[in-house]
Amino acid sequence: MQYALLIYENESIFGPGKAGPKLQHVVGRHIEFTKELGAKRVGGAGLKATSSATTVRTTKGKQTIHDGPFAETREQLGGYYLVEAKDLDAALAIAARIPGARYGSIEVRPIWVYN
Repeated sequence: MQYALLIYENESIFGPGKAGPKLQHVVGRHIEFTKELGAKRVGGAGLKATSSATTVRTTKGKQTIHDGPFAETREQLGGYYLVEAKDLDAALAIAARIPGARYGSIEVRPIWVYN
């Protein structure tokens, strides 16, 4: 079964354009973690800053477009891994090893396969 491991972090510390030893350390750990996952990793990526995001809503046939994410929170979606795991417990074990888990939170969500 596939799971999305959504990485929420404080963009003011780890966001794009933030240089420094803490960010370099975390990026290096993500590279190592990706190698460790091997074939369990189906996909994944970091995301650009929330300031580059656009939100689209369609209500009663009318589309509205807004700058940035809709929700205002302390932590933003900063990236994700798409992994193959035998069950939720296995996916949770992988999520706990994500470098960002120390500094933010990881949402684990099964992928809904449309047939």
